[in-house]
Amino acid sequence: MAQEKTLSSQFIYQGRVVKLRVDTVEMADGRMTTREIIDHDPCVAIVAVDHDDSVLLVNQFRKPLEKELLEIPAGGIDHQESPEMAVGRELREETGYLPRKLLRLGGFYAAPGYCNEYLHLYLATDLVPAPLHAEDTDDITVVRVPVGQIRHLIASGAVCDGKSIAGLFTFLDYIKDGGYPSKPVS
Repeated sequence: MAQEKTLSSQFIYQGRVVKLRVDTVEMADGRMTTREIIDHDPCVAIVAVDHDDSVLLVNQFRKPLEKELLEIPAGGIDHQESPEMAVGRELREETGYLPRKLLRLGGFYAAPGYCNEYLHLYLATDLVPAPLHAEDTDDITVVRVPVGQIRHLIASGAVCDGKSIAGLFTFLDYIKDGGYPSKPVS
């Protein structure tokens, strides 16, 4: 597989969440071009399932789209924080619940054509109330969806962001393979 050789790299914007850099690269055939790359720290994405066998989704306004989206909880990993610690914090901030059981379901790149953000995907269960206030989560609404309705929400477009679709389908495959009971265990 041919790789591109980076000849130079220049940051042209450094914000609170993302950095934008322009790399000058030499392609395998010798041609030179530029690549605009968004640098983004790793994040976590969480499929949280409550005791009623419902997935906790969050409804929140997304400025780039100028509308609300129904999504799985997700967020950044703070410095000095493991992905597992970030799952607990983010879930508490966005849903008010702390998981007592976590399972890593995998991970994926959000948009590898122009961004290096990697999302660690977790299944969170055995949820207990433990709200944690964060100022950027005040307008988030929690929506409980029975596991059996997930495919319909995706097919209808009610869930339409990539991380949520990838996370929910990964969870559904996990269920299909017998990794999660279809009914809560007493």
